[in-house]
Amino acid sequence: MSLSREQEIEIEAAVFRRLRDHLRARSDVQNIDLMNLAGFCRNCLSNWYREAAEASGETMSKEASREIVYGMPYDEWRALHQKEAGDDKLAAFEQNRPKDESEPR
Repeated sequence: MSLSREQEIEIEAAVFRRLRDHLRARSDVQNIDLMNLAGFCRNCLSNWYREAAEASGETMSKEASREIVYGMPYDEWRALHQKEAGDDKLAAFEQNRPKDESEPR
């Protein structure tokens, strides 16, 4: 199967929207759990969104990109859904968190 570049973009955009909507619906899944299991979270996704917008010449604030991913202002989402992370999750995060590319792994 051979897709045109336009078809690839449309499919990738649909996949992004599905992932975004899935993460919005699964507010029970905490960002630290996503980071510990998958190495990315909603904040990472919003950062990638902002970076892509800026790469295409659009200025976007961190708050605006987070609202796109969270479906509401980030502080509101945190107040409604974020729970305190236990010591075990924090320790796992510290051990597994992504390193700056300049840092040794």
